[in-house]
Amino acid sequence: MSIKVKELLKALGIESTHEEREEIDKLIEQITGKYCDEGITELTTEEFLYIVNEAKRGLEEEKP
Repeated sequence: MSIKVKELLKALGIESTHEEREEIDKLIEQITGKYCDEGITELTTEEFLYIVNEAKRGLEEEKP
């Protein structure tokens, strides 16, 4: 799991579950083509927030 993702979420005041952070890591890796700790440096705050929202929404849709 990405340390930088966890730190940025905390800095932005966003609470997340372990599952959500794993999904965020996965999306960052898919979008940037790099390991999440490296890829996160290429994202703007707006792009990161979009990824966070997508991860949270995707996990909510999977729940019955």
